[in-house]
Amino acid sequence: MDDKTETACRICGYDDGEAVFDEYGVPKYVICPCCYNESGIGDDNVSQVRELRGYWVASGAQWHDPKFRSADWDLLTQLANIPPEWR
Repeated sequence: MDDKTETACRICGYDDGEAVFDEYGVPKYVICPCCYNESGIGDDNVSQVRELRGYWVASGAQWHDPKFRSADWDLLTQLANIPPEWR
């Protein structure tokens, strides 16, 4: 069986190394400190993910909890963390 663990938010690409989907692909219902999406809620198909991402970016890509934002944060670098199947 393939390990389906994901650590990056499917919406914004925030990745702190903690699993948001376990090895079976089951969501852990973690709230992203960047885009505020909860894994397993509205991110189970590509069209939903793209819609939520588009809304977040169009709204200025604001951080929900700015204390987690690094000083050298770059939106495009973070978006590159999104697993290819969710881009």
